Amino acid sequence: MKTYGQFCPLAQSTQLLCERWTLLIIREFIAGGQRFGDIQKGLPQISPSLLSSRLKLLSEAGVIEKTGIKTYQLTEAGLALRPVIELLGAWGHKWSRSNLGSSDLDAGLLMWDMRRSLDPAIFPKRTVIVQFEYFDAPKGSKDWWLVSSNGDVDLCLTDNDYDVDLLVKCSLKTMTAVWICEMTFNDAVKSKQIEVTGDKSLGKNLQEWLRTSPLSKLGTTETWPKLDWS
Repeated sequence: MKTYGQFCPLAQSTQLLCERWTLLIIREFIAGGQRFGDIQKGLPQISPSLLSSRLKLLSEAGVIEKTGIKTYQLTEAGLALRPVIELLGAWGHKWSRSNLGSSDLDAGLLMWDMRRSLDPAIFPKRTVIVQFEYFDAPKGSKDWWLVSSNGDVDLCLTDNDYDVDLLVKCSLKTMTAVWICEMTFNDAVKSKQIEVTGDKSLGKNLQEWLRTSPLSKLGTTETWPKLDWS
């Protein structure tokens, strides 16, 4: 790790936290990730070796601690970074928005973020399957299935002959814009940028199911309340 050669507390903290990927790794822990594989799913472009290196650095700095084989948790010092992550995310949402170019779009990251933010309690107690079809996504990441069952939500990339309750069709750019609160799901449906077919009683609650990115929610408020990462 390169240092600034300064005793200033700001220099000491930024030389640790401002290494590439480090703050995003902490974001994944705050979002509930604990396993090495969970962190990778939230950061699909980081290499396993670089992720291992960053985790080692954070562990040595006392920000995270190992709880098992390739499992970790935030320490008290790590948990104290939550308001920093929240405020940076809110600032970015207000002042440094993406133009959602092709390099900013990632179907896997979007769906993983959606899956962990869905509230399974809103779904009926029976198994509910929602398929997402992104016509402009790269080959191999056009179709996704969210499966809600027994109070849990799974994400699948393969068709297991599901009896789909709802089919959501749109561009990856449109769903990403909805997720980061640049438009609402309902407005996208009304403008025919999103097409929903299937069980109408389930479809009318999709806006509530897709609770949008927690950081984006902060960026649309004045008071910036505490996030719900569950």
